[in-house]
Amino acid sequence: MKIAIVGATGEVGRMMIKCLEEFEIPVTELDLFASQRSAGKELFYNDRPYKVQELKNSALLAHRDYVLFSAGAGVAKSFAPIAAEACDVVIDNSSAFRKEESLPLVVPEVNGDLLGGYSGIVANPNCSTIQIIIPLAVLDKLFGLKKLIVSTYQSVSGSGNNGIQALMQQRRGETDKGIYPEVIDLNVIPQIGAFLDDGYSQEEEKMHHESRKILRLPELEVSATCVRVPVIYGHSVSVYAEFRDKVDLTRAEEALRSAESIIYNPFSYMTPLGLGSSNDSFVSRLRPGTDDHSLCFWNVANNVRLGAATNAVRILKQHAKQAGRL
Repeated sequence: MKIAIVGATGEVGRMMIKCLEEFEIPVTELDLFASQRSAGKELFYNDRPYKVQELKNSALLAHRDYVLFSAGAGVAKSFAPIAAEACDVVIDNSSAFRKEESLPLVVPEVNGDLLGGYSGIVANPNCSTIQIIIPLAVLDKLFGLKKLIVSTYQSVSGSGNNGIQALMQQRRGETDKGIYPEVIDLNVIPQIGAFLDDGYSQEEEKMHHESRKILRLPELEVSATCVRVPVIYGHSVSVYAEFRDKVDLTRAEEALRSAESIIYNPFSYMTPLGLGSSNDSFVSRLRPGTDDHSLCFWNVANNVRLGAATNAVRILKQHAKQAGRL
């Protein structure tokens, strides 16, 4: 398959290359694009060097099977439609197209059926949304999800390499806040993105909208509090969920234990430091909520992998299977 990656030199772009390797995607041609500043760098795919090219309109006019974007919403809005005219499927990791009702917002384990026969732009959801929606979809099928209240603990890599650098520089004693509104080292910041008129932040609003869209539950009640924490990789989420039907924790455990892309542990819990290179959503501390129609759990996942690159490549892989390319 002919594949291109836009934003290849960033945290997620590099991980996309690694995921293509790990998932053994049969790549016959690979083009890597980035800004003029990064053009000329060499990145490796299956031990073979590839020179990064400068992103230009003309570079995206050639036909490719898939183009993966991880270069921010501004770049995506400018260049993804151009790529979509020439290519079969464009998978965008930014927030640029997530609210477009006519475009699919996909977590393959949950709503991958939307990819069947599809061509055009596919939106990759927000990192924290992806990791919670996989177990929530399992529970929704059992009990009928009605209300969702979450608090996130999101690592600095969710802000890209600039977030990592801000934390590391502050740990070395520098006082510059970097890209954050407050110092992040030895601190937590209850703001990710600008605040909206209703008091929620942009990140929180993403989780509200995306949860409803992916689960196909337009009436789902959602309230999120998104917090940046001084962790390099790995997002954690505390989840409280209410359901239409009475919750049976034993049935919930059995379903989570057998579900795709979920690792359920009833006796311990995962922390960001323990994630390593996992592509799974870790669920633990499953317990009753406020009544017999609710439950709570702890959820952790690698935000650069499952929350971004892994989900994008899984979208590619599922579409390719449905199209007979795999």
